[in-house]
Amino acid sequence: QVHLVESGGGLVQAGGSLRLSCAASGRTFTTHSMAWFRQAPGKERDFVAANDLSGEKYADAVKGRCTISRDNAKNTVYLQMNSLKPEDTAVYYCAAESRVSERLPQNTWEYGYWGQGTQVTVSS
Repeated sequence: QVHLVESGGGLVQAGGSLRLSCAASGRTFTTHSMAWFRQAPGKERDFVAANDLSGEKYADAVKGRCTISRDNAKNTVYLQMNSLKPEDTAVYYCAAESRVSERLPQNTWEYGYWGQGTQVTVSS
């Protein structure tokens, strides 16, 4: 059974940094896209970043402030977030493709595995 477990969320002041981690178990995702999404209260779940063997993709809202990376030996994907803003406040979810697409998908329905989410709160 596949599990994705996020960690690293918390409360941070505007301008601060956080590093989120997502540890996968049950299968490896070396060739699959893994991604981060976020969902603020009352809003839809939005794409943040994704990476696979071909590269990375970022939402415009976080480009230049966030970096997605992964350690395949640990089956873990990370999201380094810098210069955080109050509007970054959300629950952050890790996702992994169930089938390789080689397209770095940005839609929630294109990911078959999800973590439980980790709360990020940025105070002004």
